[in-house]
Amino acid sequence: MLRYAVAGTMLAFLLPVTMATPSFAVTAKEKMATCKFGADDQKLTGAARSKFMKKCMLNKDEPRGTPLTSPPPAPPPSPPQH
Repeated sequence: MLRYAVAGTMLAFLLPVTMATPSFAVTAKEKMATCKFGADDQKLTGAARSKFMKKCMLNKDEPRGTPLTSPPPAPPPSPPQH
């Protein structure tokens, strides 16, 4: 029973600490491998491959897709049927 109490206490202290620490950064070598995989997967060659690799290797956080400025309007309620 004491074993569970100790394990629970350790978990209670360690969980917030591990959740607050940032994850390890990807190395340039790992990023290059990921970018090469993406270029190979898309079967890119020549200038298209160079452009893709350059953009992939940038350390830029770009949102994907078009952001919604506001939710679409709700359809008008249908009249009650009697």
